[in-house]
Amino acid sequence: MIAATEPRQRPPDARLLVVDALGRMRHTARRDFVNLLRAGDVVIANDAATLPASLVGHHLPTRGAIEVRLAGRRSLDDVESFSAVVFGAGDFHTPTERRPAPPLLSPGDRLALGPLRATVTEMLGHPRLALLHFDGSADDIWAGIARHGRPIQYAHMSTPLSLWDVWTVIAGPPVAFEPPSAGFVLDWEALATLRRRGVEFATITHAAGISSTGDPELDGHLPFDEPYDIPTATACTINRALADGRRIVAIGTTVVRALEHAASIRGATVTAGPGVATQRINETSQLQIVDAIISGVHEPATSHFQLLRAFADRTTLETADAAMTAGGYRTHEFGDSVWFERR
Repeated sequence: MIAATEPRQRPPDARLLVVDALGRMRHTARRDFVNLLRAGDVVIANDAATLPASLVGHHLPTRGAIEVRLAGRRSLDDVESFSAVVFGAGDFHTPTERRPAPPLLSPGDRLALGPLRATVTEMLGHPRLALLHFDGSADDIWAGIARHGRPIQYAHMSTPLSLWDVWTVIAGPPVAFEPPSAGFVLDWEALATLRRRGVEFATITHAAGISSTGDPELDGHLPFDEPYDIPTATACTINRALADGRRIVAIGTTVVRALEHAASIRGATVTAGPGVATQRINETSQLQIVDAIISGVHEPATSHFQLLRAFADRTTLETADAAMTAGGYRTHEFGDSVWFERR
């Protein structure tokens, strides 16, 4: 597999590896994912828009250069406090694992991030992971993030990303820290095709988190806790489909996390409203809601890949990984995709 290096959401040659419930595999064009769906299926996507969550500035006690990558929040409404991964001097051109550490951070330290000012209120168990409280009103904070922030990106993508590169066609509330990139498979033509074929479509809002911190210890804790909101209409659509025995198809791992967490509240049905997905989905998880997933192509060590263990056994995933490697599938947010049906 190779890293996708161009910010193209729907390249014409994008591919899809299809793995059915019996572990059988085939390759197809990604745009043909609509042919895997049948009348009565319910497709759920994450409508979160991506924040410009990378903020550069200075650690005021030392004047040391830093980059702050916003990584978490307590709820979708909270704009004053964020957890953040902090790097030292440099930018995305340097791989995250080679980025220098920030100056030693302590509670009470002040940070200058362009027009924004923030205070380190707590260190979260690692010298690069901090809870920040921003000064000013919500409007001031939003304006500062919008003017000064840039989308989080990594060294495999040499061109600086713009917001329109990381917003899906259904982007709504600006709450994601990195794009819910599985949603790049969607365009208006695909959505119209689903409607014509009797496939129901609905959305949730989930604050998609960061995919890598560059530190093995921190990466081991990914994904961080992520707030979400499930509209009443979406919950009703899903629960009707469950009662009828119809399939629920998730566009992306964030949708799986949100729906399965919401189902854990009441059991076997989805509860509408806000929540925070705190669980990690892996081979020990028993999925209650989602029958199939469309996801990006990720390396086996990532939390995204490990979530697929809830859909397929280790042998199937290893075979799929080998098939994608042999086929030169592209990884990361602008890469190719996979379809897995729950075994």
